[in-house]
Amino acid sequence: MLDPNRRTSVAAAAILAAVLPASVFAQDCANQGDLDAMYCDADGDLVADAPADESLLQDPGTLVFAYTPVEDPAIYEDIWEPFIAHLEEVTGRDVQFFAVQSNSAEVEAMRSGRLHIAGFSTGPTPYAVNLAGAVPFAIMGSEDGRFGYTLQVYTQADSEIQEMADLAGMRVAHTSPTSNSGNLAPRALFPDLGVTPDEDYEVIYSGSHDQSMLGVVAGDYDAAPVASEVVERMAERDLYDPEDVRIVWESDRFPTTSYTYAHDLTPELKALIEEAFFSFDFTGTALGEEFTGVSQFVPITYQDDWKVIRQIQEANGVEYTPEGLAAE
Repeated sequence: MLDPNRRTSVAAAAILAAVLPASVFAQDCANQGDLDAMYCDADGDLVADAPADESLLQDPGTLVFAYTPVEDPAIYEDIWEPFIAHLEEVTGRDVQFFAVQSNSAEVEAMRSGRLHIAGFSTGPTPYAVNLAGAVPFAIMGSEDGRFGYTLQVYTQADSEIQEMADLAGMRVAHTSPTSNSGNLAPRALFPDLGVTPDEDYEVIYSGSHDQSMLGVVAGDYDAAPVASEVVERMAERDLYDPEDVRIVWESDRFPTTSYTYAHDLTPELKALIEEAFFSFDFTGTALGEEFTGVSQFVPITYQDDWKVIRQIQEANGVEYTPEGLAAE
């Protein structure tokens, strides 16, 4: 039987696929790149331009905000509450938190106009950009403006695995097909480290970084590539004992969740949303306590800051289609 989360993902992907042809909305423009036919990119910055027809711009009285799919959305709704209050104050709009169950559902919601501001995980961000017209503009960062996370490969503390080549013949948990650190980056980077996923070791999809890590701790998997920021938060919540595991290998830094708005919001509203993000003080808030090591939102561009992610996805033959997104 298909589990509820997977059913939700498949259903959302089916809806997304159904609206994708939308030829009636297709635009005739010189530059679209990987963008869906309903978007244009005249300035070449790889994200959808705002509609040239001002009558198509959105100026909603209530803004809908979503964070990435998580195991317990109710917890994160509480964590985001102080930021949402700040967003309401700066924009002068009501803000509704929308708990999404899958990346497909989140992308479809923005594409259909039901979602105005959203945090998209690293790997799904290019899907949101190309299929839903999402425009990344901010990311959580430290006081000095640094941001990102690393890909870490964990095994049990007493495991015989000492280097990456030792993964050969092992059962290794990847998270999901569209995950950057949980699947795409390992497939792009590991061959140069002496081990090729699916060829040298068995890939088992766990469903999430949390489940990959807990599976390693329990001995269900011999090792797992996971995002450093996730396992750090898990350790802080005492979900596992760091003494039970050790790191085999760690990558250079990748960007984290991108914060985006819909391409078709009015310029004035986009400016207010950016003001709200960049003026928010994490200090003393539930958000600051949850995301340790960050203290502010910092500006980003999809063109520059997601370049390495696009390279990894290209190396994996990723195409930004609803079918590709549904695989998550």
